[in-house]
Amino acid sequence: MGPLDGLLVADFSRILAGPYATMLLADLGADVIKVEGPGGDDTRTWMPPTRDGISTYYLGINRNKRSIALDFRQEDDLAAARELARRADVLIENFKPGGLKRFGLDYEALSGVNPGLVYASISGFGTAAGASLPGYDLMVQAISGLMSLTGDPDGPPYRAGISVFDVMAGMHAGLGILAALHSRAGSGHGQHVEVNLLSSALSGLVNHSSGYVAGGTVPFRMGNAHPSLFPYEPLPTADGELIVIAGNDQQFRKLCGVLGTEHLLDDARFAHNQDRTANREALRPLLVEVLATKGKDEWFRLLTDAGVPCAPINTIDGGVAYAEALGLDPVVVTGGVPGVRNPITFSSTPARYQLPPPGLDEHGEEIRQWLKS
Repeated sequence: MGPLDGLLVADFSRILAGPYATMLLADLGADVIKVEGPGGDDTRTWMPPTRDGISTYYLGINRNKRSIALDFRQEDDLAAARELARRADVLIENFKPGGLKRFGLDYEALSGVNPGLVYASISGFGTAAGASLPGYDLMVQAISGLMSLTGDPDGPPYRAGISVFDVMAGMHAGLGILAALHSRAGSGHGQHVEVNLLSSALSGLVNHSSGYVAGGTVPFRMGNAHPSLFPYEPLPTADGELIVIAGNDQQFRKLCGVLGTEHLLDDARFAHNQDRTANREALRPLLVEVLATKGKDEWFRLLTDAGVPCAPINTIDGGVAYAEALGLDPVVVTGGVPGVRNPITFSSTPARYQLPPPGLDEHGEEIRQWLKS
């Protein structure tokens, strides 16, 4: 039994943020019923890549769920959706704000028949002036400022390699849902939990957004460099780049010990982190000169053994392999479909991997019969 065993989640969301949140809840034991329109979740068609002709995008965020296809324009299907919402502990949706109101599936309507319902809404830009804007992650990466931080200083801005704010908003939604359930345990009442991608983005920009709102500093693209730390970036070795980090003075001392550059510790320009950051252009070539004497794999071993944070720049296959080598068991198989393990470990109520990502309306008949019972 998972920690959320017995929790019924009506998942009216699609694409990424909502389905990612509900998959995490499902892994932890919640009974998640995925409600899809007649055409199914858009990500079913987002390919390549595929596995057995099915989009791996869809497979990656929809395990441990049951699927029912409902057309809200049809009376019987709308009645089924309303009955599911009446029975649910949690409903999560990412329609445009107000989009479910005309079907009587908005929070105000449903809370009247299900006062304990935790109703979570995910939007792109909130319910005020941004309500009509579509909520695509790439738009938010641009508008939030993230793209202005990504890329070389003299090059164009870049998007992140994943839909980072969809994932972040999904995690924020999951956190909000669990907090609302905790509150319900005392009050007996549910509530409306709202998350939007832009707010998640500004929160997730952490030191950069704080640097502006608290310090008046607008950050800029620095490639792989860090505005407040050095070294904290890829540095070239004899046969390729290696991430090298000295997050504090002690780590810098260890780095110098491995490189044989202890004399740098007596240089006032490099004495403390703020000094190294201010004088990075003087320090970088001194480190690179020594790093060029060995290959990245040998430096990775030597620096790691000495307790200096460093990392090879892997492709995804290398990342999975390294996690396997560390004993993290990153891959789980659910109904014959490989996926990435839920990242949360519990000492007594582990995550479950019981149901493969469902086919469209795969469980429709059994769910309809249950709703009529």
